[in-house]
Amino acid sequence: MENSFYKSGQFLGAVSEYDGARAVIYGAPMDFTVSFRPGTRFGPEKIRSVSIVLEEYSPYQDRHLEEVVFYDAGDLALPFGNVEKSLQMIYQATKRLHEDKKFPILLGGEHLVSLPSIQAAHEHFRNLKVIQFDAHADLREDYEGEPNSHATVIRKAAELIGGSNVFQLGIRSGTREEFDYGKRNTNFYFNQVIEPLNEIVEKCSADPVYITVDIDVLDPAFAPGTGTPEPGGFSVRDLLYGFKELGKLNIVGFDLVEVSPAYDKSDITSIAAAKLVREALLGFVKT
Repeated sequence: MENSFYKSGQFLGAVSEYDGARAVIYGAPMDFTVSFRPGTRFGPEKIRSVSIVLEEYSPYQDRHLEEVVFYDAGDLALPFGNVEKSLQMIYQATKRLHEDKKFPILLGGEHLVSLPSIQAAHEHFRNLKVIQFDAHADLREDYEGEPNSHATVIRKAAELIGGSNVFQLGIRSGTREEFDYGKRNTNFYFNQVIEPLNEIVEKCSADPVYITVDIDVLDPAFAPGTGTPEPGGFSVRDLLYGFKELGKLNIVGFDLVEVSPAYDKSDITSIAAAKLVREALLGFVKT
């Protein structure tokens, strides 16, 4: 597992050995297709480094990180600028984790890194559902002629697993065509996070679920450190509540993407991201 990775610190509470871990954190430091501000390649490392500010105990779930054995593999050594090879490496790493019966927690990086992780989960689990927290629809067919983009990732996921299996929360930005596509093809919840949760839990209760979180689902007041901030968003408290509700489901994979430390005043975005990763570990990883 270590051959394709490099390490520069580890997430709070991680164990030192892969074999006994139930979950594995790994980073995909890629921002090759970002459309506004680059820098998300530094997100995984920053999320790890600020995690030390957190307690290992979560009062939201009354659980402690010592109850979840997880390993931090470090970041994939992606070939800079090579999108196709990078996506293939992420896919292979995620596939290996599923084969080893590990729960994958992927840190981005731009949102495109979610696609190969979703693909690997789709191949391993039947009837996969994907729940997206995001400000942007990410439903374009291409962005400026490029089909592989952080702006196309959920469109590609919908084409892979079927739009009826995709649940989009928090969306408040996109083209008219994206909104039309979402309303016709996915479970599209414009500018909503909390309200649809009961419906989503009911619809997904029988199937494996993959959760992808773009940090820009949060309002820029809570998460300025991202490449494409979108005003009018949600609070960290909203997502913490959402995570607790979704913890009732059979979650089989999780990623958190689009943290861009260069624009992060006082590290508040990175700390919010680290807290969400802690809550995902405690709420989604079944022990």
